[in-house]
Amino acid sequence: MQGMEQRNLVIFIALAVAILLGSQYLLPHPQRPVQTAEQAAQNNAANQSPAGPNAPTGAQLPNAAAVAAAIETREQVLGETARVAIDTPRMQGSINLKGARFDDLILKNYRETIDPASPAIVLLSPSGAPNAYRASQGWIAKDPSVKLPNDDTVWQSAGGTLAPGKPVTLTWDNGAGLTFERQILVDDNFLFTVKDTVTNAGAAPVALFPYGSVARTGEPSASSTWVSYEGPIGGYTTGAEELSYKDVAAGKTPPKETVGGWLGFSDKYWLAAVAPDQKTAISARFTHTGAGETQSFQADYLGAETDVAPGASILNSGVVFAGAKEVKLLDQYTKNAGLPNFDRAVDFGWFYFLTKPIFYLLDWLYGVVGNFGIAILMLTVVIKGLFFPLANKAFKNMDKMKQLQPEMAKLKEQCGDDKVKLQQETMALYKRMGVNPVAGCLPMLLQIPVFFSLYKVLYVTIEMRHAPFFGWIQDLSAPDPTTLFNLFGLIPWTPPEFLMIGVWPVIYCITMLLQQRMQPTPPDPTQARMMQFMPFIFTFMLGKFPAGLMIYYSWNNILTVLQQMLIRRRGAAAAARAARA
Repeated sequence: MQGMEQRNLVIFIALAVAILLGSQYLLPHPQRPVQTAEQAAQNNAANQSPAGPNAPTGAQLPNAAAVAAAIETREQVLGETARVAIDTPRMQGSINLKGARFDDLILKNYRETIDPASPAIVLLSPSGAPNAYRASQGWIAKDPSVKLPNDDTVWQSAGGTLAPGKPVTLTWDNGAGLTFERQILVDDNFLFTVKDTVTNAGAAPVALFPYGSVARTGEPSASSTWVSYEGPIGGYTTGAEELSYKDVAAGKTPPKETVGGWLGFSDKYWLAAVAPDQKTAISARFTHTGAGETQSFQADYLGAETDVAPGASILNSGVVFAGAKEVKLLDQYTKNAGLPNFDRAVDFGWFYFLTKPIFYLLDWLYGVVGNFGIAILMLTVVIKGLFFPLANKAFKNMDKMKQLQPEMAKLKEQCGDDKVKLQQETMALYKRMGVNPVAGCLPMLLQIPVFFSLYKVLYVTIEMRHAPFFGWIQDLSAPDPTTLFNLFGLIPWTPPEFLMIGVWPVIYCITMLLQQRMQPTPPDPTQARMMQFMPFIFTFMLGKFPAGLMIYYSWNNILTVLQQMLIRRRGAAAAARAARA
């Protein structure tokens, strides 16, 4: 029957979405293979020189991460070189005077766990320490014999601590007529501005190419799934470009010729990126060297040739971002710093046009009530209100179908095994009673993008990270930490992961059962049994989703049940009035 086929369609769509969303937890994800040293050398050779007709012959940008296993602690490495301190409202760390590189940065406002006493997030670390990660800027000469500052150059500092409104200046003289001055500024958040001045006191002009780079050593701890991208990323006026570590390691990412833009590495919540002056033509690329723990990935750009005439100076300006991927802040940098598509560092996914407005609405509601959990409840009411007319019509139609079940049973008895006749009689009954068997599909189909978008907001935005609700839910971006199978902590036993079904998933299951009881029972016994198992199947599949999402879906089910009860009560009252008339 057509009505039965439509119900099967709805079941199929719902199951497909649940399986798709649950796959990141239930299925193993492919890991990037570790290359042999020979393979890495071959791939690096194929992607070694910056592209572009004006690139210096045989030039290679410095490999900004040491290709060596960590042999010292982070604290030991930091104590081996002279440094300029960084102290801002949101960051602390230092700039290494050897190489003038950013390789020590801690984010003050973010902790490793929900415990406020847990260590602050360490983003950048020096070469030779575990998980080395750093950013730098500099120059390459067209003539390889020109002496330029490199990773071993020790710069001189004018003193002072780098802070907002308090820039620091570094200088170095090559002893052959070129002097280099580097002024570094930092804002109140996570953006450094680097202004490089080169003065030529020699007798001949010098051709230089500015560059910037971000590099990380070792196997990046990327938890990238189809839900959230992590890895090499670039933003240009034409859009954002996401590349995989695997493709970079295989040498499958050719340089990109563009004007302006930015590039770096994106983790789930953090980003380190470099960007040139946005009017500068650059060649942007990603490279890989080494293998295993000694491998390194680098994102860098090479700017256009600039000549420094005798007695003249040139100025090159670039920026370094190293910090949290806060949506509003990235939007601000997109607008004020001119970084194209910088907000795309947050992976809002296929439904970007829907996901981002949902985030902004949720964030606005949070600003009103001060709790993201309550903001989710309020957002659910708003979404429910938007879909109310469609859902209202679907529920009325569903209620009519439930009232027709006795008639359907009679038709099935009359038609016996003649399925063609049964379908014809059923459709005739639907037409006579003004029932549309597919009316319930549309609201569900329209809500799937909303459901997925809210899931993305809860999963990828740092604003949801460690955001508390009430009681045992102290992190809306993490699964409910309780489980039914140890009686929510009363039994001293930790069940396996697939049995971690917390309080909110149980509430979701109960509300789904209530909602199911108010819907017409499928006439086919097999289909009816399948429908009975659906709440339990969904509970196990969605139980490991963020608690914020389970709160949304449970509350949505409660509102749906109340809406159906209201419609049914109004329908019964209307029928009673008609009978009295």
